[in-house]
Amino acid sequence: MMEDAFLCWPSREALGREGVPRPRRLLAWAVRLLVAGVLIWSALHDNRVRGWTAAAGIGGFLVAGLLAWAFFRLTLGHRLWASLSLLLLLLGLAAVVRAVGFETPATILWCGCAIAALERLPLAAALLPAGVGFASFAVFSQDGWVTAVATTGGMALAGYALRLDAEARGNAQRLLAHERAARVAEAESAALAERTRIAREIHDVLAHSLSAQLVHLEAARLMIERGADRAQILERVVAARGMARDGLEETRQALSALRGELTPLEEFLTGLVRATGGAEVTVAGERRPLSAEASQAVRRVAQEALTNVRKHAQGAKVQLHLDYRSDQLILQIRDSGGSPAELAGAGGGYGLLGMRERAELVGGSLEAGPDEEGFVVTLKVPA
Repeated sequence: MMEDAFLCWPSREALGREGVPRPRRLLAWAVRLLVAGVLIWSALHDNRVRGWTAAAGIGGFLVAGLLAWAFFRLTLGHRLWASLSLLLLLLGLAAVVRAVGFETPATILWCGCAIAALERLPLAAALLPAGVGFASFAVFSQDGWVTAVATTGGMALAGYALRLDAEARGNAQRLLAHERAARVAEAESAALAERTRIAREIHDVLAHSLSAQLVHLEAARLMIERGADRAQILERVVAARGMARDGLEETRQALSALRGELTPLEEFLTGLVRATGGAEVTVAGERRPLSAEASQAVRRVAQEALTNVRKHAQGAKVQLHLDYRSDQLILQIRDSGGSPAELAGAGGGYGLLGMRERAELVGGSLEAGPDEEGFVVTLKVPA
């Protein structure tokens, strides 16, 4: 792990400017301006700076700035050899500046190159330019060796501390990017789940409605083929039209339910059995609100079960029993048995499977099967 850190570049987030607070950016520019001011001041107060010497000094200052800018851009792209070459050029420029007698600019270039190498290069690659820069400073420094060593060590620690700080900022930027991506994915997942829920509701409503319409229309077709009485045929057609109207109303109710505009469950079931006839609703336990998904599951299972009773047990007495337990709601639909309708086999045959899948989606369960007299459907959902 330490070997990897020694050979690896700082992350691009650490080398970039993104995430740097505004006060810190202002401070960095203030330091740059201060360094430039020191260089200009030292040049203006040097008696040797006249004519061509002044022009050469200004040119050297511009070249050093250009090389420094290029070094920062190349390190941002993790281009090792080009970055090292520019850094060595800057160190060589510092040596030339020192040779012609400009000590302060040379010292600033040596120390700046060493610190920048420790901050922006892989540590293994930074050792050479940092060592050259700090050694040049220590050799040409007019301070005692103790002071020179202490100053050099302090600057080395400062360069490494800047590196660690940049890495921490880069890690924070990556975490922030991951968090944003996770939020986007979560929003997309929620939207997909909502679309799936809407599609499931509309599918169940249409399947229930169209299945009932198919029964009546198929019966009307058989009556026409057999030459049945016109009034009987009309009764079937009117019933199919009523089923279509009820299907539209149920679709509106499903969309309202998805928006949270649910009617009380007991009221819905009472209206459902009133329209069906021959059924009664009983409630046990303390009534309390359910989640929209659980409430919709109970409503759809009740509708599907009553449709199955009409298809497979005509004339049967039906009992709907709601039992509020401590942690769940139990809906039991029991019929007394009866004769199958003329077209009991019409439809896709997926009613029980669809009810069971809906129950499982809300963390519940569904059991269905014959009992001593008729058929029993038992739904359990969390409450």
